[in-house]
Amino acid sequence: MRISRLNELKQKLLNDADLSEIWLFYMDEFADIPEFLDVGKPKQDGLLTAVVPQVCQQIFGQTTKIKQLSPIHIAQYQFFHAPFFADKRIRGLIYFEDVHTGLIAISANSPPTSKVHYSRFSTSPAPTSVMKGFGRKK
Repeated sequence: MRISRLNELKQKLLNDADLSEIWLFYMDEFADIPEFLDVGKPKQDGLLTAVVPQVCQQIFGQTTKIKQLSPIHIAQYQFFHAPFFADKRIRGLIYFEDVHTGLIAISANSPPTSKVHYSRFSTSPAPTSVMKGFGRKK
């Protein structure tokens, strides 16, 4: 395992159209490597805790309760990764905080099959021009 390949993963996440290829790169290069689990430290992130249920709701069209979301943070690469569960489906998350971009992979069925749903997401804040006047009563 070469941890520096996280930079390549970031570029794929930002530029590649085939989300399954991005996820497979992550799984092949990192997630299936036992030493990778020793890199980084557990770190809760309020933004991810808020975003993950929203992305899952958009994928399945219904509110989804997230269980066991315990992100691991690799500070040097500003990278989070985490497996989690929702509606008895296995899900996984990767997220680069410096570019505000992540990817969620979700088993389409319970019990899991080879069919997977993917969603790339961004947490970039809205421009101030959009937010101007937001929340004001008229």
